[in-house]
Amino acid sequence: MKKITYVSVLLIVMSCAFNKKNNVSKEKLNPNPDFKNLPLVSEIYTADPSAHIFNGKIYIYPSHDIDVAEPDTDDCGSQYSMRDYIVLSMDYIGGPVTTHEVALDIDDVPWAKRQFWAPDAAEKDGKFYLYFPTKDKNDVFKIGVAVSDKPEGPFESTKNPIEGSYSMDPSVFKDDDGSYYMYLGGIWGGQLQRWDENGNYTEMGCETQDNGIPNSPAISPRIAKMSDDMISFAEELKPIRIVDNSGNPILTKDYDRRFFEAAWIHKHNGTYYLSYSTGNTHYIVYATGDNPYGPFVYQGILNEPVQGWTNHHSTVKIDGKWYLFYHDVEMSGQSNLRNVKYTEFTHNEDGTINPVKTYFGNDFKF
Repeated sequence: MKKITYVSVLLIVMSCAFNKKNNVSKEKLNPNPDFKNLPLVSEIYTADPSAHIFNGKIYIYPSHDIDVAEPDTDDCGSQYSMRDYIVLSMDYIGGPVTTHEVALDIDDVPWAKRQFWAPDAAEKDGKFYLYFPTKDKNDVFKIGVAVSDKPEGPFESTKNPIEGSYSMDPSVFKDDDGSYYMYLGGIWGGQLQRWDENGNYTEMGCETQDNGIPNSPAISPRIAKMSDDMISFAEELKPIRIVDNSGNPILTKDYDRRFFEAAWIHKHNGTYYLSYSTGNTHYIVYATGDNPYGPFVYQGILNEPVQGWTNHHSTVKIDGKWYLFYHDVEMSGQSNLRNVKYTEFTHNEDGTINPVKTYFGNDFKF
């Protein structure tokens, strides 16, 4: 971590230096001067970045977007047909980025049929675990796990998905006592609306989210503590309650605050921060709690909308500073061909977060 410790150059300066060093033209990557941050890499399309510090380096586990002849007009996410995972790494913030070889291919997952969506990773006792959602032979999303001796892979998949898992967007949080927890879920194409809170499955459309009860509490992300083996759950998945300041549940039709996908946890000054995407209103928002299971009280916006329909993020603390990794579509202008970026963010003394704006001047408008 020594290289990270001595970094003091501003993020945007470092990003520009990185691109100059790697012969990437700012004019080519950043035709709109309102973008504050540059894509992390340009040789592949990347999205949904999960960032971690492993072995003293920064590793980013993104989705690998590919161009496919699928419609982008449905709510099932058919245009997001990714087939492999490729890990990125940096020795320090602003340093050169390594694009590693393929970490895992969908053909090497015995139970998988299609669509490698947003992954995450964790380390325990020198082993590295890649957690990923993909559809099984029945087109139902489950969560898989693959194991490696190296953070960049290659990873070897287990023969079956994690028992009791469903939906998508797994993220694994390690608490201060060494316990690991998986958070998961996403509505619409992520299929969480098909599962009740007891784990019972009902086939239904991709866009359904309120089960016909518009004023009902919004569908909740799920949590389960991980077993010691890191490839199974120690308990059944449980719903996470997200409430307002009065303790009332966030409702289904509260589109600016309700959970859509991309649950992520970080811990700051003893407080647990659950951040997530609101989906069709394009915010990354956050709620706080005093334990991993919640309830979490809604607080506000973490990341203002970015260019592109989706946003999916992670947070990581490096040398005492917090960084938000996110994606937009600066390189392609297409919602299914995204590029990963990062920027610094700050917590205020009262624990609130200053909302991140990723554009100079006027914010991007949909």
